Amino acid sequence: QLVESGGGLVQPGGSLRLSCVESGLPFNEAIITWHRQDLGKAREWVATSWPGGATMYHASVEGRFTTTRDDAKDTVYLQLDNLKPEDPAVYYCPAAGSMTWGQGTQVTVSS
Repeated sequence: QLVESGGGLVQPGGSLRLSCVESGLPFNEAIITWHRQDLGKAREWVATSWPGGATMYHASVEGRFTTTRDDAKDTVYLQLDNLKPEDPAVYYCPAAGSMTWGQGTQVTVSS
């Protein structure tokens, strides 16, 4: 089971911190991915977090988004900084290769 939270409404240039609690898997061995999907658009990969701390980002968010993980809390975070009008979407955090997706958390950017 996984539960995403932390979304909300921010102005362009603002920040949000998304959280994702994952239970039912060996979290410290899990590769966690972040994806997003806006209405009418295809789902888009955003970032990946590997055990040990390595990360990778889509070019559109590189330098603005940061994913970290707290294995003791089975939680992964996505810090969203300098949010842009193209960033609004529902954000999800499935484990890599998993068929289990949560309900996501909505990010809205509007002035």
